[in-house]
Amino acid sequence: MIKAGIVGGTGYTGVELLRLLAAHPAAELTVITSRGEQGLPVSDLFPNLRGRVDLCFVEPDDAALSRCDVVFFATPNGTAMKSAPALLEAGVKIIDLAADFRFKSAAEWEQWYVMPHTCPEWLAEAVYGLPEVNREAIRSARLIANPGCYPTAVQLGFLPLLEAGVIDPQSLIADAKSGVSGAGRKAEVGTLFSEASDNFRAYNVAAHRHWPEIRQGLIAVTGQPVDLVFTPHLTPMIRGIHATLYATLTDPDADLQAIFERRYATEPFVDVLPPKSHPETRSVRGSNQCRLAVHRPRNGKTVVVLSVIDNLVKGAAGQAVQNMNLLFGLPETAGLEGIGLLP
Repeated sequence: MIKAGIVGGTGYTGVELLRLLAAHPAAELTVITSRGEQGLPVSDLFPNLRGRVDLCFVEPDDAALSRCDVVFFATPNGTAMKSAPALLEAGVKIIDLAADFRFKSAAEWEQWYVMPHTCPEWLAEAVYGLPEVNREAIRSARLIANPGCYPTAVQLGFLPLLEAGVIDPQSLIADAKSGVSGAGRKAEVGTLFSEASDNFRAYNVAAHRHWPEIRQGLIAVTGQPVDLVFTPHLTPMIRGIHATLYATLTDPDADLQAIFERRYATEPFVDVLPPKSHPETRSVRGSNQCRLAVHRPRNGKTVVVLSVIDNLVKGAAGQAVQNMNLLFGLPETAGLEGIGLLP
């Protein structure tokens, strides 16, 4: 069994990791840390785990974590980079669900996250954990930078078109909507029920931290500059991301449906829907699936891609478990076969 530890197990991505790992056929939860909830049984905080997780939250302790095979950091940005180097030197594999290792440039990371990076020497070795792009590199990695939720939905939608060279990389628009859980498990006025319910709004239009992450991934595919407009929105639902993506077609004869179907034919967690489909966020709720549909309105020059994921699963914890499976040579779908929840 893979001995797994979680640092920061009290947030929404933390409890989602707990849910998935508790039912994983090859993983054993051994350490779950929380400074604020030290000594509290996990099932007291998260009653859905009663009878499935018998551990208590403990203070972060490098000695206990170093006995794990893999440690997940479900912590705020800037936390993993302080602890990861010692664990890596002890032979522990790291999967960071925050942004500490997503950028290759420390200067760019510091620009967007407004704090010094404490271990920039590890950025070159960190593997960006989008399996549909970096599967082979993930298998042999020690340090995985789990992608953000918006970047996962947006990149999976644009990648087939960029790889096929049928759109202008200078014309990309991502209009994305997220459920309130994407803001994390914290008390904040903007995410209170009375503020978020029956409401719909854009935020961080001028500059969102996921913009450079998305752009970095798309540039890696195209090998050329990418001009991306990214606008995030908050929607009155708990889970889910819906990204509506636009690009200008450069090859009028391209069979867009065939391009998507070929690109994702062997991907276990990407579902390309039939022509004229409109994927719904509720169809992926609780699952590790990304569902995609491609449209060409009025047979014109604009391509529209619809991409939906559960922000806490394929956008966070599920993708982290998918990466763990690859790291340890397990079937990629292990522990992730759950079907989306309806209604």
